[in-house]
Amino acid sequence: MFDIVAFIPRAIGQSVPLLFGCSGEIITEKSGNLNLGIPGVMYVGGISGVIGAFFYEQSCAGGDMNGFLAIMIPLLCSLTGSLIMGLIYCLLTVTLRANQNVTGLAMTTFGVGIGNFFGGSLIKLSGADVPSIALSRTSAYYSKALPFAANLGWFGKIFLSYGFLCYAAFLIAIVSAIILFKTRAGLHLRAVGENPGTADAAGINVSKYKYLATCIGCMIAGLGGLYYVMDYASGVWSNDAFGDRGWLAIALVIFSIWNPLIGIFASILFGGLYIVYLYIPTGMDYMEFKELYKMIPYVVTLFVLVLTSMRNKRENQPPASLGLSFFREER
Repeated sequence: MFDIVAFIPRAIGQSVPLLFGCSGEIITEKSGNLNLGIPGVMYVGGISGVIGAFFYEQSCAGGDMNGFLAIMIPLLCSLTGSLIMGLIYCLLTVTLRANQNVTGLAMTTFGVGIGNFFGGSLIKLSGADVPSIALSRTSAYYSKALPFAANLGWFGKIFLSYGFLCYAAFLIAIVSAIILFKTRAGLHLRAVGENPGTADAAGINVSKYKYLATCIGCMIAGLGGLYYVMDYASGVWSNDAFGDRGWLAIALVIFSIWNPLIGIFASILFGGLYIVYLYIPTGMDYMEFKELYKMIPYVVTLFVLVLTSMRNKRENQPPASLGLSFFREER
């Protein structure tokens, strides 16, 4: 039988990295920047948090850890690493006007390489016998659920059994939607993404909005990497363990038609599709069908991209200047 109560928490847990990446990329793309480096940013966000947690745990070896520092040190390290990635991207695409597609792909390769390099170095420093590093003491603070959740049956398990970063992901998506569509700053940001020349003529600082949106978007996406390691993977870092979550997060931007609120439901849907093969009974005689079930999220992604390309409504289309460099002297 399909255990819905066990499936939903796993699906939501799987959706959180996708939601962080999707929300961050929506904010970035609303400014007209197409950042295909989100997978690399998530990698850097994850490994930066791991570095902070590793050295803090080493300093507390044999002693008690301060809960506040155990949370804040990896969190600040993750935000800082992601911010640096955003600044590098903006320097290349906004200031130097490099091609955004090539820059994003290079950032992904660079981020994965940085993550694997420092991850391998930490594994050697820890003297682990396996190609991974476990930060279970720090992970316990990130994955800690509300104390009374276990006493509320299925309701507590479905709605209250997550770490604080899970709730932060949904809150950030809601706040992002409010800022984008209900505030003057959001209006200016959308104007920059639609027609930077007109926005510049109206007195809006195009470069400032592109820098802010891209850096904030990268910091949000980096939290997806931190969540995956510290909460979903129980503090275990393994090189190349993120899989294709960063690319799925970029696809979700199109699926959610550049709206963070729709991104919430899209991420949960794709999070469920990502692990549904684990909950569909096949029996030992039909194990090959599990491999077919693993293809479901990618088939749905292709279907969504085709369906989205057929939409003719303007509100369902990407920002008009997405992926294009702004040359002020040409306006």
